[in-house]
Amino acid sequence: MASVIGACCLLVVLTTFLHYEVLGLLNAHLPSLPVPRRAKLLVVMLAAFLTHAVEMGLYGMAYHLLTALFDAGTMTGSGAGTLSSAMYFSAETYTSLGFGDVTPSGPIRLLAGVEALNGLLLIGWTASFTYLAMERFWN
Repeated sequence: MASVIGACCLLVVLTTFLHYEVLGLLNAHLPSLPVPRRAKLLVVMLAAFLTHAVEMGLYGMAYHLLTALFDAGTMTGSGAGTLSSAMYFSAETYTSLGFGDVTPSGPIRLLAGVEALNGLLLIGWTASFTYLAMERFWN
């Protein structure tokens, strides 16, 4: 259980730091980017999408490592136990989609709850940043 709690803390800090840095870089460099104003919104959307994908990937790796190496629970369902199913589960948890075809059991469930909350907060942060960018660059 300690490994899961440690992973939760580490991932919340890592994803928040990553998100802060990407949005900070966008905020600093978008005004001077030599593209049309409306194209700057595409840059925001692509950067946000890639950042969220990396964050989901970090959680997916954590699920896989915690279940494979630290015996912190299991994943059951379609293709369970593979890295690809851990990545898939992470994407559906981060976005709060929650199909339920892959499910965690054991202490790893705590990480799923933390990821859902973290994803909700980071997606909200991205939405507010995108709104501000639209106000700034979309005439």
